[in-house]
Amino acid sequence: MPMISAPDGTPLYVKDWGEGRPVVLIHGWPLTADSWEVQALGLAEAGYRVVSYDRRGFGRSGQPWSGYDYDTMAGDLAAVIEELDLTDAALVGFSMGGGEVARYFSGADAGRVSRAAFISSVAPGLLQSETNPDGAPASLFEEMRAGLRKDRPAFLADFFKQFYGQGVFSGGVSQAVLDWTQGMALMASPRATLECVTAFGMTDFTADVARITVPTLVVHGTADKIVPIDATARRMATLVPQAQLIEYDGAPHGLGATHAERLLDDLKAFLA
Repeated sequence: MPMISAPDGTPLYVKDWGEGRPVVLIHGWPLTADSWEVQALGLAEAGYRVVSYDRRGFGRSGQPWSGYDYDTMAGDLAAVIEELDLTDAALVGFSMGGGEVARYFSGADAGRVSRAAFISSVAPGLLQSETNPDGAPASLFEEMRAGLRKDRPAFLADFFKQFYGQGVFSGGVSQAVLDWTQGMALMASPRATLECVTAFGMTDFTADVARITVPTLVVHGTADKIVPIDATARRMATLVPQAQLIEYDGAPHGLGATHAERLLDDLKAFLA
């Protein structure tokens, strides 16, 4: 399999499709790079070099015991960019992946990146606080971890129904997509699955996003029950000077599947 070594030696599974200006796709929790199927194929067909990889602990990448913090995971992203010698790149992070994009801009070599996109992203932070009253309480993430420890497959099966907005007017996917998503999730290390709940739930990216000076796209569903729009995307649009916010009315969290073609079109328009 095509592998790149992270700084600590963890092997990262990487897909590198097409030719042209590079676009790096960073997937959400607890999925793999395959979750970008429609967008990765469409962007490669549109003349971009599309790079996507499985986060450490997930999919076909290595499953180390440690390293599930955003400093380490942003370092993994930097390793992929540097190993493939990508320049003038666009970073596109979905959900948890938006955290890697945000933290990357606090690194020393952000000059390789010329655009950023945050799709249903956790940045600038999910945790409820005085400055983020619409965020989620810390107890929610502890409940998630408890549910995963008790019965990970059952917890995830229920989670994905809300993820895709099953039964919601502007959401929902086929049973086949639910099964496919569950399969991706169960490839992950249980340790990584648990530790990343703490990472995406408790990390504050406010200082990171303040460093973003490149053109930025923020896309979010107004009915997202996993990552509430008021706590994240709408705050993001006020913190990043060059941010363009596109709201999908009534849409759930998993836009890559529920609004696959619309998201592809919006990414193409942003990248053009």
